[in-house]
Amino acid sequence: IQKLEKIKQHKAHNLHPLALKRGILCDATKKVSLVVNVASECGFTDSHYKALQQLQKDLGPYHFNVLAFPCNQFGQQEPDTNKEIESFARKTYGASFPMFSKVAVSGAGAIPAFKYLIDSTGEEPTWNFWKYLVDPNGKVVKAWDSTVSVEEIRPHVTELVRKIILKKKDEL
Repeated sequence: IQKLEKIKQHKAHNLHPLALKRGILCDATKKVSLVVNVASECGFTDSHYKALQQLQKDLGPYHFNVLAFPCNQFGQQEPDTNKEIESFARKTYGASFPMFSKVAVSGAGAIPAFKYLIDSTGEEPTWNFWKYLVDPNGKVVKAWDSTVSVEEIRPHVTELVRKIILKKKDEL
């Protein structure tokens, strides 16, 4: 939980998530999260945004959230302002998951939340649409690169969400 608290602190204090303006910043400590560095002008944009939104629709928002972090580090494929990025994702793909301000996700300038994800997995993003699965306790379960589709990851996410639901059922 301490590790995830660091991510939450960076979300609330350092990143100024666009989602916070509407009061929908999730309490990630009780949810499964798929953290993704997104870009609007990448060859992976269309397939990933569609699949991420479908995953959010199918599994969120009570037990799961996609957490999208726009990044312009790879191929300069996220050049727009935060407002334009959010508008593009919401209008084009109906994105209902939290969208954060544009950040650096790799190298010396990476935000602390991504440094934690990298340190936990040994996997540093080398392109857009890297995905990190985080369990409700803040443990990073696995990382996938851009070439792995969201559909390939879905069973891992579903299994973690299933565990949350079964645990809540047992507590009733």
